[in-house]
Amino acid sequence: MQRAPTDRADVCIVGAGPAGAIVANRLASDGYDVTVLEAGRRFDFTRRRDQMEQAIRPGERGDVWEMGGERDDYSDNGARTYPLNVARVKGVGGSTLHWQGMVMRMHPADFDAGHDNDDPAWPISYDDLRPYYDEAERALGVAGDADNPFAPPRDEPTYPMPGFEPSYSDSIFAEACEKLGIAMHSVPNARNSESYDGRGQCVGYGTCQPVCPSGAKYDATVHIEDAEAAGATVIDRVPVQRLETDGFGRVSAAVYVTPEGEEYRQAAREFVLAAGGVEIPRLLLLSANDDHPHGLANSSGAVGRYFMDHLFAGSGGTLDRETRQNHIGFITSESHQFYDDPGGAVEHVDTGETFVAESDDDYSPIKLEFLNYAGPSPVEIALTGEDWGDAMLDELRGAYGNSIAMGGLVGQPPRWENRVRLNTDITDDHGNPVPDIMWSWGDRVRRSISRANAIQHAVLDELGVDIAWTANVESGSGPAYHHMGTTRMGADPEESVVNPQLRSHDLRNLSIASSSVFVTAGSMNPTLTIAALALKCADHLEERL
Repeated sequence: MQRAPTDRADVCIVGAGPAGAIVANRLASDGYDVTVLEAGRRFDFTRRRDQMEQAIRPGERGDVWEMGGERDDYSDNGARTYPLNVARVKGVGGSTLHWQGMVMRMHPADFDAGHDNDDPAWPISYDDLRPYYDEAERALGVAGDADNPFAPPRDEPTYPMPGFEPSYSDSIFAEACEKLGIAMHSVPNARNSESYDGRGQCVGYGTCQPVCPSGAKYDATVHIEDAEAAGATVIDRVPVQRLETDGFGRVSAAVYVTPEGEEYRQAAREFVLAAGGVEIPRLLLLSANDDHPHGLANSSGAVGRYFMDHLFAGSGGTLDRETRQNHIGFITSESHQFYDDPGGAVEHVDTGETFVAESDDDYSPIKLEFLNYAGPSPVEIALTGEDWGDAMLDELRGAYGNSIAMGGLVGQPPRWENRVRLNTDITDDHGNPVPDIMWSWGDRVRRSISRANAIQHAVLDELGVDIAWTANVESGSGPAYHHMGTTRMGADPEESVVNPQLRSHDLRNLSIASSSVFVTAGSMNPTLTIAALALKCADHLEERL
């Protein structure tokens, strides 16, 4: 394709994931000249069934989204190992190409420092983002039911599509949760429960991660294609090497390289960084110049700082009855009961026996999930086994069908020492220093994981599950790969990178639309909030254009 820059764009967007795609579509649809620069390539949608087959065949399993190698090299020199490339994608669509598709709103307490912990407040409130949440749910196509008693207030009483029915194993969990006084409710999902926005309903391939072959699950190519139809230019396989500034407080150009090694400068009136919580701070640091010796937008020293993620807590085992796991590739039920009240007790409603005592320690919010993909996959058993016919069927019956598990997320507090920095000892395929992840947990994370495990064990014990594993502080817990906080939002330019309008304090025409602006992590999957912030960013850009 033609990869030369456009003559002069109104807006240049770096990154074609959900944030960049949404901003591009909004602005292009309103008549602005938009150019999107994406480091990865455009994947062929018609190959998704082949990708699915590749993903489920153990002998051929690989990275179907082509992550890895010198281009994607990184290091992690923090207290905790951070396997960065496990769950990111460089390409048109970004990580929504293989995401799980859960889209919850953060709670008002997440923004207002309302949790009983030391998290700071955001410079915007839930009510500031509330109309954008409504718009984001329509844009992504969210299926859900208004049955969550702990959900934040909504302007739209219903979701764009009805929610998915609870799974069979959800009904098993419901027995124990009812006895323990734990409320279960549906999960809002960015996948079609019915035809929506020109895309068909979910057909149940069950391979949502790493690939949805049908397109029923939202990914950002939806808005990229809409943006292109409205006149936007999207250039793939052009990693941006640096941003140039004009000496007068503005970005003048994004410098990128084509697969043939040609270097180009894309000029624009406004620039938007939407490349995620690792590559955005890396690019800002790589763009250091005489006027900005410590990197762009970094007068506060906060670029790359306050790196946060969500930690997974979970437990599972087997029951002496069928659970029908691995029929569904996504979660249909969860509980937010311990989100705003993570120290709440768990007591048997019949006997009054306390399974988990009330605690006034400070915790991160806890989001509980009832998994639908515990235990071995029948496809994997069949493909890796040596038996055929009746012998294979006997093996499947013996090894599959009675597994059951719970999961959950807890968030990290923002810590100055957790950061993304440059490692000048290792370079990528263009000679640039790679990102170095400095990651640690802290005591509150450990307490919160243990608290989530205690609640999960109470439910599993009530069911009579033979618990075989627990993802806890000692072993098994790890990141959810939600990169947040490396260009935080704030009103004070000495402590933050962007203002409440998502514009850099230091550079008048540079905005950031990403989870990198999150002030706190909460414990909700971040994509709906990313989409809402992207829509807010687009509104502020239009005010200036």
